[in-house]
Amino acid sequence: MFKRRAEPAPKLDVVPTQMRVTSILGENTSWKGDLTGKGGIRIEGLFEGKIDLEGLIIVDRKGRVESELIKAETVIVGGSVRSDIQANRVEIRSTGRVWGNVTTVLFSTEEGAYLRGEIQMEEDKTDPVESDPVQDGQDKNKPELTPKKTKG
Repeated sequence: MFKRRAEPAPKLDVVPTQMRVTSILGENTSWKGDLTGKGGIRIEGLFEGKIDLEGLIIVDRKGRVESELIKAETVIVGGSVRSDIQANRVEIRSTGRVWGNVTTVLFSTEEGAYLRGEIQMEEDKTDPVESDPVQDGQDKNKPELTPKKTKG
């Protein structure tokens, strides 16, 4: 008498391994050495060493990283980092502190974030660009700056 409607199964979005946390360095843990590979890591303790990761790095509020260089797809800083950072995307949260130079394509900070170093913004290498207006000597987004003749 009563039929249940067949509802489609909910679609599950599969997040690539590189963009999710696959390992955690716990709050009361410290680690010295080099970290390489694919995947994501959440650092809640102390990490000392070089990081070269194809994926996500999250430095938790209580996390600390001391390194010469951090290389990753995405770096999110909520704790303290004493290192240069090279990543496609860098976020410094309101509790985040960074001492080092940042080279990135996308950069964002929250109010209260701290950065002592230089930021170098790079172009996204994945987007095809027809021509570089700066090198061509013309930027179509900027008006020409020619002096106007005044009456007088």
